[in-house]
Amino acid sequence: VQLVESGGGSVQAGDSLRLSCAASGRTFSSLGMGWFRRAPGKEREFVAAINWSGIIKYYADSVKGRFTISRDNAKNTVYLQMNTLKREDTAVYYCARHQGLGLHNTENYFDSWGQGTQVTVSS
Repeated sequence: VQLVESGGGSVQAGDSLRLSCAASGRTFSSLGMGWFRRAPGKEREFVAAINWSGIIKYYADSVKGRFTISRDNAKNTVYLQMNTLKREDTAVYYCARHQGLGLHNTENYFDSWGQGTQVTVSS
């Protein structure tokens, strides 16, 4: 599967952005998807995940209430709506495909990754 992120950019603190991740392949609608990010000088960390139907969603505590993950299986696309952005949200954001059943928030459960899209938040 190929994953291509888009929608990153440079914004001011308090602004919003919506990231998109377009997936190729027939298995998109049957698997969970996730978003991770890597800030400068830090390890990649979990941001959000969504199961195949869109009913189950997990969020990192740092983004809960500000970010929303969603998906459109007809378009093979997963989204990350980011509101009230903070400087500490600055990072490269990656989407990833969850493997197998269930939904988890650790990297070892994700087997395909996009190239990433840069989000820069300035105050």
